[in-house]
Amino acid sequence: MRTRLAEQARLRAQEAAARAEAKRKADAEANLFQRAAGAVQRLQPHGRVHHLPEPAAPIPVQRQLDDQRVLREAISDEFDTATLLDTDDALSFRRPGIGTDVTRKLRRGGWAIQREIDLHGLRQDDAREALSGFIREAHRRGLRCVRVVHGKGLGSPGKTPVLKGKVHGWLAQKAEVLAFVQARADEGGAGALVVLLKAAP
Repeated sequence: MRTRLAEQARLRAQEAAARAEAKRKADAEANLFQRAAGAVQRLQPHGRVHHLPEPAAPIPVQRQLDDQRVLREAISDEFDTATLLDTDDALSFRRPGIGTDVTRKLRRGGWAIQREIDLHGLRQDDAREALSGFIREAHRRGLRCVRVVHGKGLGSPGKTPVLKGKVHGWLAQKAEVLAFVQARADEGGAGALVVLLKAAP
């Protein structure tokens, strides 16, 4: 009986020793991970699922700006300026609210011509686009007085100044233009216009 009890005690001691060794190894591995990972904090379970929001549809800002610019820049070839033009001693145009003294001063050279564009030799579509860009850029730069050379039409079929009449209509549709007059003889005469622009903002 004593021998059996002693054997059971020995077995229990071996099992205890084996469990202690297994725990020591497990603790050593846990400590190794903690040393490698550093200090950590367990996240508390919240039971919620986070979904990423759907990205907003892109706004075509540049296309909108381009469309707005096209609408602003759109000038018609069919615009009739006959009722807007003064034909006193020389052809002139002025916006409502602009006095005749302005066109008189413009005709006398009261404003120095700061820039000019020559539309000679351009097709109608090219001339319209070039004039529109020229007026826009001159206004943006703060220029007040420019000259537009459209020619007298002597080289056109039938010697009819087609571009001259178109330029009158195009300028009258440009919001930047306050007034224009036929240039003096030494500035181009019937083949050019002197244009007064609004002051830049």
